[in-house]
Amino acid sequence: MKQDSTRNTAYTVDCEDYVHVVKFNPFDSGDACSLIAYGGNNYVVVGTCRFQEEDAEVEGMQYKTLRTFHHGIRVDAIAWSPETRLDALPPQIRFCTAASDRKLRLFTSDLQDKNEFKTFDGHSDYINDLVFAPKEGQEVASVSDDHTCRVWDLEGNEKAHFVLRSPGMSVCWHPEEAFKLMVAEKNGTIRFYDLITQQAILSLECEQTPLMSADWCLKNTLKIGAVAGSDWLIWDITCSSYPQDKRPVHVDRARLFRWSRVNENLFATTGYPGKTTTQLLVHHLGHPQPILTGTAAVGSGLTWHRTLPLCAVGGDHKIFFWVTEM
Repeated sequence: MKQDSTRNTAYTVDCEDYVHVVKFNPFDSGDACSLIAYGGNNYVVVGTCRFQEEDAEVEGMQYKTLRTFHHGIRVDAIAWSPETRLDALPPQIRFCTAASDRKLRLFTSDLQDKNEFKTFDGHSDYINDLVFAPKEGQEVASVSDDHTCRVWDLEGNEKAHFVLRSPGMSVCWHPEEAFKLMVAEKNGTIRFYDLITQQAILSLECEQTPLMSADWCLKNTLKIGAVAGSDWLIWDITCSSYPQDKRPVHVDRARLFRWSRVNENLFATTGYPGKTTTQLLVHHLGHPQPILTGTAAVGSGLTWHRTLPLCAVGGDHKIFFWVTEM
């Protein structure tokens, strides 16, 4: 767990394979350490992290692998369940993956003898994103290139089905808005669906394409962010269906947008993996320029720590971590 000053990475973790996706657990698991999951070409690794920024007794960063789950196929997206608990006896790890065979897989483990997984079938094309219901964790929503958003129960039964006008790129479920789902489409439209009536209730427009990623701000339910083309865009949904703020950031097109979980003005974007490196930019709405620029060797995935201004990106046999200011 070495400090890496050359690329201004705060920490790195070595992995056995290319890391396609990396995800901090966004929920409190009852333990001082943070859970992190990353997906490779045919497995998912679940581990714990502890950083010197949160614990003075840690030098740099401590990382420990808890379990490697055989997946059999490339992992494209990971979502954590709020039912994951490390302080339970026995502990429970639960997460869902999307894979290149158009299936979702729900994994449940007690980190000892119980290791189960269920497969959810239904999407007819590539799945781009998925998320658990944030309160009870009894449902999973997914969006796909097949122009649908689907909501599943934990047995893999389809509970809701929304027809989109273009590929679904991002889906978000906010803990303070448990009956609404945010779906971002590649054509630049972001819609909110009421899960009770199963109707669209609000839409936002980028006015540019392709929209590749969008996120719903945890600290302020009125703020939505996205990347489309080479720009980032921010909406205040009380003001207008058009962005209040936008800025060109990545020369070759932007790939991912993620809000910090600790500050409503802090967010990160990544560019498309180039021939050698991917650019990570951390932005603060009070600053005209990015407050941190990082590069990762052919990076993929982007995730923020639950309680620290710290984000991670996957890469070639590595996970890269950057610490920024609040």
